[in-house]
Amino acid sequence: MNIHEYEAKEILKRYDVPIPEFAIATKIHDVDVIVKRLKLKDAVVKIQVHAGGRGKAGGVKFAKTPDEIVKVAEQLLGMKMVNNQTGPAGVIAHKVLISRPLEIKKEYYLGAIIDRDKAEPLLIASPEGGMEIEEVAAKHPDRILKVPIELDGTVRGFRLVSLAKFMGWKGEMAKIGAQIARGVAKAFVDTDASLLEINPLVESPDGKLWALDAKLSIDDNALFRQPEIASWYDHSQQTPSEVAAKEYDLAYIALDGSIGCMVNGAGLAMATMDIIKYYGGKPANFLDVGGGASKEKVAAGFKIILNDPKVKAILVNIFGGIMNCATLAEGIIHAVKEMGIKVPLVVRMEGTNVEEGKKLLGASKLPIITADGLSEAAKKVCEVI
Repeated sequence: MNIHEYEAKEILKRYDVPIPEFAIATKIHDVDVIVKRLKLKDAVVKIQVHAGGRGKAGGVKFAKTPDEIVKVAEQLLGMKMVNNQTGPAGVIAHKVLISRPLEIKKEYYLGAIIDRDKAEPLLIASPEGGMEIEEVAAKHPDRILKVPIELDGTVRGFRLVSLAKFMGWKGEMAKIGAQIARGVAKAFVDTDASLLEINPLVESPDGKLWALDAKLSIDDNALFRQPEIASWYDHSQQTPSEVAAKEYDLAYIALDGSIGCMVNGAGLAMATMDIIKYYGGKPANFLDVGGGASKEKVAAGFKIILNDPKVKAILVNIFGGIMNCATLAEGIIHAVKEMGIKVPLVVRMEGTNVEEGKKLLGASKLPIITADGLSEAAKKVCEVI
């Protein structure tokens, strides 16, 4: 789950990471109050959306006077941002962050990720801040340092010394840098994060370091341990289909193809999408109803697919291990009867109670194309588009 920049900054402040003073506005009246409370003469105003590239999209502006702060905030509140991260639908900014500006001497990068190969958390540091870290890695791999984080969120002292030396920090700045690195590492582990990123981490002319931006993504599977962060879920930053999927605890990702896919299990989903591509089709989504889905959950997933105007055909590919194929059939029948279906539907299912499931589909008299194998199902769905 992604959270907003201001929420990530609130978390980092708890771990002694220096953050420039800021406040959040959701309406214009808030802006007047913030300007007076913080005694702002100028400010940086940033839209709060779950996507990067805000600056390039015009979502980050510098205001030079108190009146201009209000005018800029008025322009940005309600702004729709569209880029390659948001997709063509875009996302709307319902909040803006108003921050006291900072003079910048140099920019750095500091983040934390999970190293999947080594199965351990890592700090990622670079003296090349302000750029995409992937771009730095591709063009200047020698400008990236990876520092292991212990499982309790601590970082060994000698590693912090190496990090400061790599970043070019000396004296008091090295102490501040070590403090920030410790805070980032501990916050990353404590919040069950999959990504924590400060870009840029900046040096001010007086030799101090500040986190000018922050991005934090939490592992969805650990949200039960993070009730505060889970409560920050912002449905306005997702499509109606994604919101509906979350309500029914479905794994759903929209893609740009025309074949809707409903499966049970992530591995089966990947195999289904691969074989659709093999036969010349393009998946419109990744929708995993899970192993023990109920009739209602299957129906909800089916409705999500049917509500996608890009979908020209649907492939349901279920292997009934934990799931009962009869339950699947009941869910499909319920959804189709309620919503109707105007696109071809191919169903392939195998496993627990499969014969009963097939009988239910046949008895429904609905226009359903059945298939016995995955290859046959993928071929049929690609042919009917």
